[in-house]
Amino acid sequence: MDKNSAPTPNASAEVLTLVLPHDDTPFAHEILSESPKRFINRELSWLAFNRRVLEEAYNISHPLLERVRFLSISASNLDEFYMVRVAGLRGQVQAGVKTHSDDGMSPRKQLAAVRANAAELMAEQGLCWDVLRTELLGNGIAVYDDGLKLTDEEFIWLENHFIEHIFPVLTPIATNPTHPFPFIPNLGFCLVYMLEHDGTEEPLRALLPIPSLLERFIRLPGDDIHFIQVEAVIDLFLDRLFPSYKIQQAGCFRVLRDSEMEIDEEAEDLVRTFESALKRRRRGSVIRLTYNADMPDDLCDLVTHELNVDTNDAMGLEGLIGMANTIELVLDERADLLFKPFNARFPERIRDLGGDIFAAIRKKDFIVHHPYETFDTVVQFIRQAARDPKVVAIKQTLYRTSNNSPIVEALIEAAESGKSVTAMVELQARFDEEANLRWARDLERAGAQVVYGFLDKKTHAKVNLIVRREAHGLRSYVHYGTGNYHPITAKTYTDLSFFTCDQALCRDAARIFNYMTGHAKPDAMEKLSFGPLTLRDTLMDLVEVETENARAGKPAGIWAKLNALVDSSIIDALYRASEAGVQIDLVVRGICCLRPGIKGLSENIQVKSIVGRFLEHARIVCFANGEPLPSGNAKVFVSSADWMPRNFHRRIETLVPIENLTVHRQVLNEIMAINLKDEMQSWVLSSDGQYSRVGNDQNISSHEYFLTHISHSGQGEEKNRETKYKPAGRSGR
Repeated sequence: MDKNSAPTPNASAEVLTLVLPHDDTPFAHEILSESPKRFINRELSWLAFNRRVLEEAYNISHPLLERVRFLSISASNLDEFYMVRVAGLRGQVQAGVKTHSDDGMSPRKQLAAVRANAAELMAEQGLCWDVLRTELLGNGIAVYDDGLKLTDEEFIWLENHFIEHIFPVLTPIATNPTHPFPFIPNLGFCLVYMLEHDGTEEPLRALLPIPSLLERFIRLPGDDIHFIQVEAVIDLFLDRLFPSYKIQQAGCFRVLRDSEMEIDEEAEDLVRTFESALKRRRRGSVIRLTYNADMPDDLCDLVTHELNVDTNDAMGLEGLIGMANTIELVLDERADLLFKPFNARFPERIRDLGGDIFAAIRKKDFIVHHPYETFDTVVQFIRQAARDPKVVAIKQTLYRTSNNSPIVEALIEAAESGKSVTAMVELQARFDEEANLRWARDLERAGAQVVYGFLDKKTHAKVNLIVRREAHGLRSYVHYGTGNYHPITAKTYTDLSFFTCDQALCRDAARIFNYMTGHAKPDAMEKLSFGPLTLRDTLMDLVEVETENARAGKPAGIWAKLNALVDSSIIDALYRASEAGVQIDLVVRGICCLRPGIKGLSENIQVKSIVGRFLEHARIVCFANGEPLPSGNAKVFVSSADWMPRNFHRRIETLVPIENLTVHRQVLNEIMAINLKDEMQSWVLSSDGQYSRVGNDQNISSHEYFLTHISHSGQGEEKNRETKYKPAGRSGR
């Protein structure tokens, strides 16, 4: 297989195949428009995305250690997919659910297709690791899976390292009637042995769980970069754990558990309910067991029986078990094998005003494009508010952020200084629940008002509202984001941070906070649309306007950039728009259930996915509004929401109109236009659900473009001169 080409379609993809008529065959599109075949399966579309991620590990235009990083990301992604999505499908099958997905598949059929597809993907990850390991060796990085190539000096050092750092934390466990099989936690990695005694004692069956605090790859001393897998080290010195025993049989396995949390909707105390649910999650049923393919049958039977694993959920793999651990091999010291570092730009407009973010916002709306422009702008916005004696109130949503978060620290500082601080903390941020509980307690101790929102809806919107006492009364400032308030992921996720003191948008922010804290639906919004009340209807109306414009012979077009497109009603609306003649260009990074390019249904729709150095995360949507895209008359929005049922019906989300001249031009003419022109990192979706890579190293890379070009909004006064360009809604400030 050519690793720079598109992945070969697999057998399980047959469930996606749409048999299209020949050009000379009458096409009854009215039948297909009602058929489940007009949709691509959600789960298989996600697996196709993760295959694209894995393909980047083969992409020789990337530095070698970055390719290792892509392999690790692909493996980690697949782990989470199993813990959540596959666990959900299996739960439906066990509960006897017969409801079909939008594409017409039962839970049982989806589960079978997912298992087959995922098995191929994991096998491909193993082949990829073999390729990368060979290339690492050629670049001076050796990774040993046994002790055969160790020098005498390395062996002596490793023995001392084992005694001092590994032996004390290992707990060998015999398995017999008096020693029950131990609990293996989620993501637990374990060695299993059949040991033979030198004397007359019976053979011993034993387990050796590997604590997660131990590194999977142990760096050996010396100028050369040599690693050895921790399981190989343990095998070398197993006699220290089991004196007088010899290995008769051996194997290793890794466990994934169901990590979905069930929350009692009648809970009186949400915090205690979540604490209990987190404890239950750790003991969820095993959803996938992987083990080395050459594990002897009796050891394999022991493990699957004791863990109560369905044979369909147990998988033997060649080579390394737990591919996500390869992230440990990505070394900062080998800068020659990493992406060239860059310094995120700080907006010159703020520098022009001595670092005063509030003055910069008063002068003109601006948008910060992460990671090319620094997330420190967002941090400074909140820090300045915390330390500004004129600021009287801060309201903030928190979905995900980092450990030792500077955002939370600033909110605590503001609360301790006597400002009114309201933190809308979302406890249902998957796998970040424990961190969110800690922040909430820290904020409450500082005197902040902490609110947990809704039991049946997640607060996914990214909003920070600051109220400041100024000469003519109170003035509000607001930050709307497409990403999380997370300074670490902001270095690798492409997102947008929009700052404005437009008082209509500020009042709308206050209304949505009142809705989140008081649960009372606002009568109306001035400019903002939000989920779950108005977001979907607004988008449907905007698509319908473009559809009517096309029918009336006017220019009509839609550009959208999303992480996922799943909602069937939106997809059908796009199909109707395409049929009417609306030109639709979609950049959908991950899941896409829409089938583009079908004559009579979606022939005017193109879908591409951008996968590369940065994770595409910003949500943007643009409507032509009677003039060809791009134009100053287009309606442009940034959003926190993907187009999925959960975002429309079960999440608090925002859709923010961009009306300022400079920001409108930046989002439409720069960000969206360059994403649509990207070929170097793009994969094009065809109607049969398959993706093909386009372009080569000579084509446009959106990531490289934004690394080397200063945005309109980020320029200072001397560099940024306004031109005649009138955005929809109002003239720019």
